[in-house]
Amino acid sequence: MQMALKSVFDSSVIRAEFDNAGINNRFIPLVWKYIIQNPDCNWEDIPSLPSSAYALLRAKFKASTSVVHSVLESNDSVTTKLLIKLQNGAFVECVIMRYDSSLGKYNGKPRPGGPRSTLCVSSQVGCKMGCTFCATGSMGFKNNLSCGEIIEQLVHASRLSTIRNVVFMGMGEPLNNYSALVDAIRVMIASPFQISPRKITVSTVGIIHAITKLHNDVPNLNLAVSLHAPVQDIRCQIMPAARAFPLEKLMNALREYQKKSQQKIFIEYIMLDGVNDGEQHAHQLGKLLETFQVVVNLIPFNPIGSLSQFSTSTNQKVTRFQKILRDLYDIRTTVRKEMGQDISGACGQLVVNLPDKRSVSSAAPLTDIEDLRR
Repeated sequence: MQMALKSVFDSSVIRAEFDNAGINNRFIPLVWKYIIQNPDCNWEDIPSLPSSAYALLRAKFKASTSVVHSVLESNDSVTTKLLIKLQNGAFVECVIMRYDSSLGKYNGKPRPGGPRSTLCVSSQVGCKMGCTFCATGSMGFKNNLSCGEIIEQLVHASRLSTIRNVVFMGMGEPLNNYSALVDAIRVMIASPFQISPRKITVSTVGIIHAITKLHNDVPNLNLAVSLHAPVQDIRCQIMPAARAFPLEKLMNALREYQKKSQQKIFIEYIMLDGVNDGEQHAHQLGKLLETFQVVVNLIPFNPIGSLSQFSTSTNQKVTRFQKILRDLYDIRTTVRKEMGQDISGACGQLVVNLPDKRSVSSAAPLTDIEDLRR
């Protein structure tokens, strides 16, 4: 039986094949650039490759192993969700969020920047973590994505919008697919994509051994930790996987990461009414984080239909929680502006269901929540 052709964006595979055939690896970014700009091209259309490269590409690779099944536009006019069909028949989702980074102020001055897009990518089909407030967790785990399947999300999205930032906050736990994640990030920061590592954020529930390796393998990334509770027993109640990653050990790993990276860590905290949103929880979180350089991102809970045993915290509770962290613990705290709820593209809502195809329209800018590195 013939082996399935690999994605040309599977970087370790194509590098190994080029090495074996004695073809210089410097041609690989040229192949990628041509494919991005010419989605329907044949291998022969790519100019200036050694003749042996054409035969190799024909025999072993596809320009894309995935296709865009549908494009859903949110009524907010700034969020677009792509449903992508993989070679194995499974589906994943990625979300384009358009922002204007010049809106708002920083240190009392107008922010630099302008319109740009952030892409939220998936790293797995489904997820093993089983977080009770997350739609993806309800799917269970199906399979890891290859480096090529991760990069192809960026390729598909970049044909709809200029992508400046990438966040690994889609389906799956990125650090549970570690080698494909690292390969994909190395592709993103190199030619032809050339996304700055400081514009890439990896979100994790707290896989301690992988956090310890991450800074050495891909320095200067943004790390976001889905903390969601200030004490271990609440964490375990809403995030079953947290049993394997005790809070004290996780905080030690983050302290070590911060010492090496000298960068702020993003703390994601979903606000669940009556579960983790009380004033006592804000104080516990403040004490837990006060020795770190962090930005806390409070996330309004997004309902996920009949699955949901939770409800959203009131605005009053969220504001009070934010005020305690800011005023009493001097912790920079933002409230995430929800985008794309109507297309189930908001935080914790990514779960595959097959919609009708819809078209892409133009978008109005918003202030970015993720753009808080400095």
